[in-house]
Amino acid sequence: SQAMRGTELMIGEKPAIFLAPHAGNWELLGFFPTLMGFRMHALARPLDNPMLWKWALGKRESRGMRVITKFGATEELQEIVNSGGRIAFIADQNAGEDGIFVPYFGQMASAYKSIALFAIRYEMPVAVGVALRVGDGFNYAIHTMDIIRPEDWRDHDDPVFYVTARYTHAMERAVMLDPAQYLWIHRRWRSRPKWEREGKPLPDRIKAKLRTLPWIDDAAMARLEEDALRNGRELAGSAT
Repeated sequence: SQAMRGTELMIGEKPAIFLAPHAGNWELLGFFPTLMGFRMHALARPLDNPMLWKWALGKRESRGMRVITKFGATEELQEIVNSGGRIAFIADQNAGEDGIFVPYFGQMASAYKSIALFAIRYEMPVAVGVALRVGDGFNYAIHTMDIIRPEDWRDHDDPVFYVTARYTHAMERAVMLDPAQYLWIHRRWRSRPKWEREGKPLPDRIKAKLRTLPWIDDAAMARLEEDALRNGRELAGSAT
């Protein structure tokens, strides 16, 4: 089935990371495994409205999911890894100017380094999935888009860049299964890399990293270079 590879990882005895974009029903991806008896832990930022957060937290944890806030979560995550648990993230958010920039829909987008660093440190596989609505009723199909394993990044010169770029590419492919179900209102490309803010072209060191990605062909590289120049000019114009 479409979810088989992710299911096999779920029923294994070793810890793993599960990622999804804001597409389809991302809450279902965490809720459904707990109904089946699997231990699932989700890392989430508390909502700004405390009453709404209390309601959302109750719904998420009502069937056994454990929600961990991002504040001070390091020790809890280590305990989960040591006990063979599974950790879920929604991983398509803008990480600010200090994030790592990787391709996403033809533009460089800021992503959090922490997911790749965590996976590499504990040698945990990273699975990317999505639950997309089918038809008009409450029917969903779960798709496993990719599973990144330690042997995939072990020989890379910059494994953090590779893991981040690869799971971001998998999320892009998940969105393209049905673009209408994606939360496009999120300003994913708001933060721009240093070279664009300084009005410079795509650096050679970044080009070298991009060329290690099998899905970046000459046409994709050309688009990224053109986009960097255009954004740099626009940022320079807005600063004057």
